[in-house]
Amino acid sequence: MPDQFAPLAGIRVVEMSHMIMGPSCGMFLANLGAEVIKVEPPKGDKTRHLTGMGRPMFPLFNRGKKSVTLDVKTEDGRDALRALLATADVFVENFRDAALDKAGIGRAALRKEFPGLVVAHCKGFLSGPYENRTALDEVVQMMTGLAYMTGPTGRPLRVGSSANDIMGGLFAAFSVLAALMERGRTGKGRELRIGLFENCLLLVAQHMVQFELEGKNPPPMPEREFSWPVYDIFHDAEGRQVFVGAVTEGQWEAICRLLGLEELLGDPRLETRMDQIEARNWTIPRIAEKIAEWRVEDLAPRLEAAGLPFSPIAKPCDMYDDPHVMRPGGLAVSHYGDGTFRAPGLPFEVDGEMLPGGGDVPEVGRDSKVVLTALGLSAAQIGRATGSERDAA
Repeated sequence: MPDQFAPLAGIRVVEMSHMIMGPSCGMFLANLGAEVIKVEPPKGDKTRHLTGMGRPMFPLFNRGKKSVTLDVKTEDGRDALRALLATADVFVENFRDAALDKAGIGRAALRKEFPGLVVAHCKGFLSGPYENRTALDEVVQMMTGLAYMTGPTGRPLRVGSSANDIMGGLFAAFSVLAALMERGRTGKGRELRIGLFENCLLLVAQHMVQFELEGKNPPPMPEREFSWPVYDIFHDAEGRQVFVGAVTEGQWEAICRLLGLEELLGDPRLETRMDQIEARNWTIPRIAEKIAEWRVEDLAPRLEAAGLPFSPIAKPCDMYDDPHVMRPGGLAVSHYGDGTFRAPGLPFEVDGEMLPGGGDVPEVGRDSKVVLTALGLSAAQIGRATGSERDAA
């Protein structure tokens, strides 16, 4: 493993957020060595109790953190939060501005009381006409045209993951790192605002710019105009789906030779890449016939040896059987309640190795006593600040 690659060791992050965008930011920072203290209400983050597709949200994006419960509706809770922020380098939040004002940590208060603090506001929109709107990943996908580009005409479709929330958290962490670097020179913190909508806007920028350059809106991806001779999903001899591409002249030659279609290489109708693209209506069916003669597990090593891009169509659960995913260090094991789960860490290597990533998922308020005692709070003050004294009564 890398020799203790923890560039954020010694950095304290206070994270008061829920769902995915803010928590993923905290998780990324924790993976880089920061101490991340998740502040939750007395009964815990409501995301802990989601079911279905929402069930993995809390454990996945809150690995490696500490949990402190504070009742910021009370004066003791607000005082404890301010005492905690006084020891922090970074504050990550994704609540409405009005909620922060009620907690006594609105934007103006934060900048005045903690001038060295880097504050990351994870919001639906950046400043502007929409800044007070409620946003969700699905909402911004509909607003920006991403859903339009993903589904066929008349059937807008969100992408199959919380891509904007996760990428928004990544941009939050990215901007926090930049602000910390600057603070090392200036001693001053920064107020950062990260927008879910603007994140999604960046994802569709390629389609926006195509309109700028060509004056026409591109069709949805399922109906796109192809820029390559082969870029399709085929069926193998047992009806299983496999994607195969050939996007260069070398790959075109390789796929023709691999499939025994050498006659296409000498066909005068297919001399240039544009010829090959315009002939897709009759070349793709021939390629499909040849691929259908193979079982995907027999064809795959030949495609790989030929340098052709390909992939069987997999489900997320298939990743637990994938040899690359399951190589040593490919997944991190985290403890959660009475069990464990395996999940990916950060997608990069340091000195040839992936980071350990992961970390355990804290129980609600697990670290309240230790963290708050270190701030100088008495047992009675901790009871009032966390709401535990009231619950016991």
